[in-house]
Amino acid sequence: MICLLFGIFGAEAYISSQTSNKEIHTMAVSYLRICCILSPGIVFFSVFEKMLQATGLSLYSTIAQISGAVTNIILDPLMIYGLLGIPEMGVRGAAYATVIGQMVSFVLAFVFHMKLNKAVENRLRYIRPSWKIIKGIYSIGLPAMIAQALMSVMTYGLNMILSDVSEAAVTAYGLFYKIQQFIFFAAFGLRDAITPVTSFSYGMKSRQRVKESMRYGMLFTLIIMAAGTLVLEIFTSPISGAFGLSEETTKVFSGAVRIISLSFIFAGMNIAYQGIFQALESGGASLVVSVLRQFLFVLPPAWGFAKIVNGDTEKAWIVWLTFPIGEILSAAVSVLFMKHIRRTKLEDCK
Repeated sequence: MICLLFGIFGAEAYISSQTSNKEIHTMAVSYLRICCILSPGIVFFSVFEKMLQATGLSLYSTIAQISGAVTNIILDPLMIYGLLGIPEMGVRGAAYATVIGQMVSFVLAFVFHMKLNKAVENRLRYIRPSWKIIKGIYSIGLPAMIAQALMSVMTYGLNMILSDVSEAAVTAYGLFYKIQQFIFFAAFGLRDAITPVTSFSYGMKSRQRVKESMRYGMLFTLIIMAAGTLVLEIFTSPISGAFGLSEETTKVFSGAVRIISLSFIFAGMNIAYQGIFQALESGGASLVVSVLRQFLFVLPPAWGFAKIVNGDTEKAWIVWLTFPIGEILSAAVSVLFMKHIRRTKLEDCK
């Protein structure tokens, strides 16, 4: 309901705060409004995706997710350009392709859950709210919710800050953000695996299993982030040339890739630690790290660096230093939290 109301009444104001370009404004409002009003697909897919993952059926949640993504990819050109008899809809077509793909994922996840998830008894009476259960869910889930919201807040704030540098900087960061998500999603997936495995071990009071789950979870996350950094550093030029950017934007984008990617290893540490904190019933620590790495250690320094750049695109690289600095400082705080949690949470484990 909140997404629906925002799509109807809030999309225009939100986009107006981000750009004064009329063409971009019109396209962005159309896209956002469709995605928000028709959001039940992604909302309910998220519910059944986690139900499948929580009961060991993550393969089926992956199938559902990939099916929706493939549907989206297939429908994009058909609905954007009006192929195979489908009306040409431009950016609205991209939005409709997105929400249709989300609905496909939701329907498949729902079917898999109802047919295959024998660990959960599905009865209408279980829909009746239990405040005790709701409180337990939110005590663990609220930090993750805020962390997700902070990603949007950070992007929103950075767009406003970068607009004072140049439109090329805004474009460059927008493209880089999409590219880095391919790498970050892998880290998020590992975090979602670290959390239940560590939580199960913690529930068993097995210190050895908790340590192993944390050790290997962190190791695999760092390997993925290191590989991502290496790929982006090596292939910066080909990636930059793939988007048909202007010379100015290409230069700014290349600088963003080379500098921000240096923060990936520390970002991976923070993401893994956040999963571990949640597993060890330390959601407050996870929340603090989210606020630091996606707000306090990013937006104020970026604003200060943007003032130093003062609209000079040649100096845009100074703003990108915000990301390595923010992730390194956040990782230091995460290590301190982890030392405290080891002393207080794991002392009763055998």
